[in-house]
Amino acid sequence: MLYAEIEISSFLKARRAALDPADLGLPGGVNRRRVRGLRREEVAQLAGISVDYYTRIEQGRAPAISDSVLDAIARALRLSGGEVTYLRNIAVPRRPAADCCAVPARGQTVRPEIQQVLDAMAATVPALVIGRGLDILAWNPLGARIAFDLEALAPDRRNTALLVFLDPAARALHPDWEAKAVEVVGNLRADSGRHPDDPRICEVVNELLAHSPDFRRIWETQSVHECLRGTKRILHPHVGELDVTFESFRLSTDPDQALVTYTAPRGSETERRIRELAALTDPVLTA
Repeated sequence: MLYAEIEISSFLKARRAALDPADLGLPGGVNRRRVRGLRREEVAQLAGISVDYYTRIEQGRAPAISDSVLDAIARALRLSGGEVTYLRNIAVPRRPAADCCAVPARGQTVRPEIQQVLDAMAATVPALVIGRGLDILAWNPLGARIAFDLEALAPDRRNTALLVFLDPAARALHPDWEAKAVEVVGNLRADSGRHPDDPRICEVVNELLAHSPDFRRIWETQSVHECLRGTKRILHPHVGELDVTFESFRLSTDPDQALVTYTAPRGSETERRIRELAALTDPVLTA
């Protein structure tokens, strides 16, 4: 299965290839290096472990890796916080990907209290709940139409990654599409590290690898980062360009889910346009 490529070997190879030996005080030279980045023996030296042991780790042949060794490798490869977490997650033994995809997906439900929070923000704040594998689980009326029309989609297509890479409207909706795509892949890979056996994540990744060359290109960089806040531009077909700030809040009692809100500064043109979108979505909300 394609999803089996999500493994420690691919990740470590990509991360050492991304490093410039000169930045680490190591000798370079085009005639002395056949490939980009660090050699295995250099990573092993920086991590303080044997070349043989590092090679077995990178090849996925080390059955149990201590936290201290993982931390040493992370320091040697200059991993970010999100990348360290991902490395720890994928370093633990797990079932083959084929077994993972054969298991029925666990249901994802949103508590009624969270839906009440969404509804309470309905007049002015677009909001969504995102679950495992970037499935969109719940929304308020503004959240349903801040970009894609969620209510018009089949339930299994309400997924951020599938929409960004496979929906024909995605590039028009997101003028900064490449940045959005990189953000989505980073989030999806981080999620796959937390839930390496999750059938829904397996299904989403396999579909995207099979049908989106852009997803495959970005996925193969092995980039890992969770983007939980920031700004984005949305070119809405009915109200025009929206410059919004988004915030993601992990739900303490449902840690696989995040409440995502979109806001704009008071008095801004985007705030006015969000109110206009609210009126188009449900006139009762703005009456």
